[in-house]
Amino acid sequence: MIKAIIFDVDGTLADTEDGHRLSFNKAFLDEGLDWNWDVAMYDKLLKVTGGKERIKYFVSDFLQGYSKPADFDEFVKKLHAVKTLHYTKMISAGGVPLRPGIKQLIEEAYAAGITLAIATTTTPENVSALLEVGLGKNWADYFSANGCGDIVPHKKPAPDIYFWVLEKLGLTANDCIALEDSENGLRSSLAAGIKTYITINHYTRNHDFTGAAAVFDDLSDLNQLYQTAGLILPAQPA
Repeated sequence: MIKAIIFDVDGTLADTEDGHRLSFNKAFLDEGLDWNWDVAMYDKLLKVTGGKERIKYFVSDFLQGYSKPADFDEFVKKLHAVKTLHYTKMISAGGVPLRPGIKQLIEEAYAAGITLAIATTTTPENVSALLEVGLGKNWADYFSANGCGDIVPHKKPAPDIYFWVLEKLGLTANDCIALEDSENGLRSSLAAGIKTYITINHYTRNHDFTGAAAVFDDLSDLNQLYQTAGLILPAQPA
């Protein structure tokens, strides 16, 4: 019997990646950089999880001849902070809605007594901005653990964030299922021993999802997930 559902955020709860991309570009302009990440470039950069890590990957692998500032880590930290301000402003304005079925799933699972948690590489500010718009000001009441940002030393595809969430919940991997959208997310959850369901998006459509319990376009038909995962919730008769 499934006791908990653990949610990834970016790409899973909402199609946020283009919002992140545009926010990075605004931050670059603010900081006087002539960088611009188009869709094709961002698709390549999504190989790496975490915004600060993505900036470093871009500099190391795609910027030939670039001279790093003396305190490069501080430079990246500041740049990412500016990006986060742009992103949370966009989210707070309702620019990125939750994906189909997500709000209903969260509400129905919570009402059925299933524990909910978050396991993501994005910042706490980003999570809060998205879910406050999507679920309301009391969004945090739905979740028993909120694993995000730099709370663990190694980001996905490492399993650290899932192990952290399992410890917080006091549950085993067999008690839970995970919802992810990307290959890195899947590798992370599977490495923690958690049965994982995938909802694809534009950026992850061609990822390798070997090992996933099932792959869906989205969750607009929640009964499909409920039946596949063996969930007995209000939307599906017992």
